Amino acid sequence: MNPQPHFSPFRLRCPRGTVTFTRPAVMGILNATDDSFYDGGRYNNPDALLAQARHLLATGADILDLGVMSSRPGAALLSPAQEADKLTPLVALLRSRLPDALISVDTCHALPAARAVEAGADIINDISGGQLDPDMLPTVVSLGVPYVLMHMRGTPATMQLPENTSYDDLIDDLSRYFEQRLAILQSLGPDRIILDPGLGFAKTVEQNHELLHRLPELIARFPQHPMLVALSNKSMITRRLAAFADHFGPATPPLPDSELGTLVLNTVALCGGASLLRVHTPRPTRLAIQLLFPQET
Repeated sequence: MNPQPHFSPFRLRCPRGTVTFTRPAVMGILNATDDSFYDGGRYNNPDALLAQARHLLATGADILDLGVMSSRPGAALLSPAQEADKLTPLVALLRSRLPDALISVDTCHALPAARAVEAGADIINDISGGQLDPDMLPTVVSLGVPYVLMHMRGTPATMQLPENTSYDDLIDDLSRYFEQRLAILQSLGPDRIILDPGLGFAKTVEQNHELLHRLPELIARFPQHPMLVALSNKSMITRRLAAFADHFGPATPPLPDSELGTLVLNTVALCGGASLLRVHTPRPTRLAIQLLFPQET
């Protein structure tokens, strides 16, 4: 990890114009799911979802990442048609009420991705890297929108099986995966592709921490592409803090231990060169960015 973090500005060519980021960006998680591990069902009606979207933006989110299907370990996927029917009207609602917001949609299917972009979405965030739907990558290319290309093996239901968490070398294996997927997406150009190493997806807790601390190695292999880190409240935090809570007692306000752990590891990611951070609670991460990059506001 670099003790003196360096950030390279990046830009994203979105349907409504090019957006330039002069400091690390914060992606606020907006779940409209019944079974999210963090806030399942809490924002499952339009009024609550809109209020949470406004709260995320007001507390430091640069991008709203909307999802209607949980990707937690063991989760079952919706059909593309079911997902599209649920996702599209919510994108339209956000676009009509928050016209200047950058909206990302968290989906691994081409149909909901295409309909969401038609309804006003700016970015597609695909946990599968196009592996779960053969039409996804061609659709992304045809839409010409920024695309988050994440590393995962298997599906959310199978990704933690031993055969999916076995690596010869974690960084080498992820690099080969990204190289193969980027070759398919090369026509999009580097200002439309974000890489995500997939912390928590087909990786053990120990592998997640190895990956986080070796993040500079991975970033150095793909210098043209901004790197997204998404570790907010994941088991790589909660499992390691379980014994801590037992010994020192329960967390006290204002933040639970999982949020404090998220802040600590997001700071590690920032020092390692992350360009975007996907979080449930933007404000603490925004404070970390301000402290590490004080020249930016």
